[in-house]
Amino acid sequence: MGMLVVVQKPDNAGLAEFLKPLNEVITKANALTEGRRSDFFNHLKSAVDSLSALAWIAYTGKECGMSMPIAHVEESWQMAEFYNNKILVEYKTKDPNHLEWAKALKELYLPGLRDYVKSFYPLGPVWSSTGKAVSAAPSKPKAPAPGAPAPPPPPSASLFSSETSQASSSRPKGGMAAVFQEINSGKPVTTGLRKVTDDMKTKNRVDRTGIVGTQEKESRTSSPSFSKAGPPKLELQMGRKWAVENQIGKKDLVISDCDSKQSVYIFGCKDSVVQIQGKVNNITIDKCTKMGILFTDVVAACEIVNCNRVEVQCQGSAPTVSVDNTAGCQFYLSKDALGASITTAKSSEVNILVPASGPDGDWAEHALPEQFIHVFKDGRFETTPVSHSAGG
Repeated sequence: MGMLVVVQKPDNAGLAEFLKPLNEVITKANALTEGRRSDFFNHLKSAVDSLSALAWIAYTGKECGMSMPIAHVEESWQMAEFYNNKILVEYKTKDPNHLEWAKALKELYLPGLRDYVKSFYPLGPVWSSTGKAVSAAPSKPKAPAPGAPAPPPPPSASLFSSETSQASSSRPKGGMAAVFQEINSGKPVTTGLRKVTDDMKTKNRVDRTGIVGTQEKESRTSSPSFSKAGPPKLELQMGRKWAVENQIGKKDLVISDCDSKQSVYIFGCKDSVVQIQGKVNNITIDKCTKMGILFTDVVAACEIVNCNRVEVQCQGSAPTVSVDNTAGCQFYLSKDALGASITTAKSSEVNILVPASGPDGDWAEHALPEQFIHVFKDGRFETTPVSHSAGG
């Protein structure tokens, strides 16, 4: 079984502090993905979304509302894989170092952390029946001198002790196991637990930040929260990137002098319309509300992220369309774009409209599935979308 926690299983009043250090780190990490996108946004999101896998230590039994540890790690990685795959696509022919980074991040969790949990804690942390009780509000230890390691709390140098020397020596020494050997040495991440209710499950949470104890419950359809709005922008930066930012109530925004080597980034706009007249390499629409975007051709992809109630129309071709963390998206595809690959994640009310077969020029609307049924059959899970009502 590996290691044994040398404190008693906390009651509900004593669980709140257990994941506090981990939650604080995840909160800081999430802050790095807010505001204007950096050139390594996909790298940041991959790393940040994967951190929720570390919360497997919060599993206390079926009644806690979490998936079991192994499943929790796998589900958490699925949150990060959407962005990790983008890195693999973007740098496939550019820079192999980025490909190695993306693969190494995945291996850290699958198989790394998953196999570690499977080998030692498939049912969660193993609590001691005779150990020290965890108080609801433990006092903070005195800060160590600068540069000195934090002294372990008495009576043990760690919250964990080996059940047998043989079990300890048989543990794997590399990969994620080595990381968790350090965690087991008494670092702050193992100083508390939080009761996970049904609405905090990874599959049910609307915030999807990876923090187990979210303080505020927000509707998935609520308006996105913007960082401090800067001045409105519509400009070409460094000859490579069109920036359209913080435009409010503007219905006549036009980008006409563009080419296929340039990208378009639309950020923090509301109740506005942008027309892109010409072929561009990539279009990203980020944290926009009640927006209309009309474009001709895109070489790589049109991406819609963190948006609310947007309408996008492609008049030419678009090989890839992705919709992520968006509530309400109407996407019009032209006849030349019907072969587009469309990816959705953590989004609702996504409708794709295609030209109808009749001569009247109407559009046929297709709602993309939001719910799925997973059935274990013949050694694997088969996934099918939940059927809409008869009128859908």
